[in-house]
Amino acid sequence: MAAKRALNIVNLKKMKQDKIPLTMITAYDYPSASLAEEAGIDMILVGDSLGNVVLGYETTIPVTVEDMVYHTRAVARGAQHTFIVTDLPFMTYHGSIDETLREVRRVMQEGHAHAVKLEGGAEIASTVQAVVQAGVPVLGHIGLTPQSVNQIGGYRIQGKDEKDARRLMEDAKALEQAGAFGIVLELVTEEVAAAISKELAIPTIGIGAGRGCDGQVLVFHDVLKYTSAYREKKFVKTYADIGDQIRSGISEYVNEVKTRAFPGEQHVFAADEKVVDGLYGKGKVDRQS
Repeated sequence: MAAKRALNIVNLKKMKQDKIPLTMITAYDYPSASLAEEAGIDMILVGDSLGNVVLGYETTIPVTVEDMVYHTRAVARGAQHTFIVTDLPFMTYHGSIDETLREVRRVMQEGHAHAVKLEGGAEIASTVQAVVQAGVPVLGHIGLTPQSVNQIGGYRIQGKDEKDARRLMEDAKALEQAGAFGIVLELVTEEVAAAISKELAIPTIGIGAGRGCDGQVLVFHDVLKYTSAYREKKFVKTYADIGDQIRSGISEYVNEVKTRAFPGEQHVFAADEKVVDGLYGKGKVDRQS
């Protein structure tokens, strides 16, 4: 079978025109990326949600550029034929343009991403434009923006009233005008997300934003319930429960080691008896001990 060819921003925009839904998954390491690519995913997002999901932080705020570069590099090795987008972490694109481009360069050159994602709307449009003009594709992100969770008062649904809906539409248009190739809509009411998707020429990718978006993104660990003490989320559908399987498998391993059921005869390597006799003396080694 011919190798899969990675999409690019031209392909992605054409998929919107052709009404072909886009699939994106958030992954953070080599095996997850490899499996996602083998399954046929269109895009992989290396999200700063790795702070919550794999590093154990309460929010995404402690995540650094070094974290993002490290995990992006691993994903890029695992999914060499998939379009990879990487989040710029908290406060790395709110200073000077030179500082922002320095961090973008690291993600692209050291992490081997194909694009970066920035959270925010009209207030970061000039930054998005500068990054695009530097030759780097940018994916926007509006609605619930986790890096601003302390400012917006928690993980709240966006677009629930007319004023907020108008703000989201203006933000989306500002990002499109600035040159973003697409926009993630997170925890936005379905009606507002659909209206934004219809208005824009660039694709929208929803997470908790309903059925009217041009594509969907979910986190690898949510899709597979790959965590301990999983917290159910209304906007997530889980397609497999590997968390229980992992826990059960490790528990069985622990039990078999404790009871000496593992390793069994089929798991060991035997030396030639002459070698054993020469080292320890004839008949002095009990292989079962």
